[in-house]
Amino acid sequence: MAVEGRVWKFGDDVSTDVIFPGKYVYTIQSPQDMAAHAMEGKNPQFSSEVQENDIMVAGKNFGCGSSREQAATCLKYANVGAVVAKSFGRIFFRNAINMGLPLVQCPEAVDVIEDGEKIHVDYIKGIISCKAGTYEFPPTPDFVLDIMRDGGLIPHTKKKFLKQADK
Repeated sequence: MAVEGRVWKFGDDVSTDVIFPGKYVYTIQSPQDMAAHAMEGKNPQFSSEVQENDIMVAGKNFGCGSSREQAATCLKYANVGAVVAKSFGRIFFRNAINMGLPLVQCPEAVDVIEDGEKIHVDYIKGIISCKAGTYEFPPTPDFVLDIMRDGGLIPHTKKKFLKQADK
């Protein structure tokens, strides 16, 4: 399982309020409408210009702040292929897994990847390939890959229960 896409580079401490502005939390409910506001505080063109499988690359503490689930949801529905960062906010990390949004922690790659370049991320092998070279990260565990393949924790759980019910 892998993704290849164009890079959107961001800095340190990108909070959930920056990823999905708090002013929309109680007014926007559909994931597609959430996607239209992804990252608008940092880059107002992001949601209209991001392409399927584009990859966000950020510094430390990506997704810090509140436990806003909409932050992971809006990125997934904006068709972001992965987020590569030096580190992640703990609650955002779990929310992203629940949504099936791939996350990769690889500080060495973040330091050399450039905005706009095309990179390749292989979750099974634990390798990021970019213009500057190849960088390793811990391969994504099988149970997380299963959640990602199924589109998130809820579809994954439904699939498991349906298989058990068929037995």
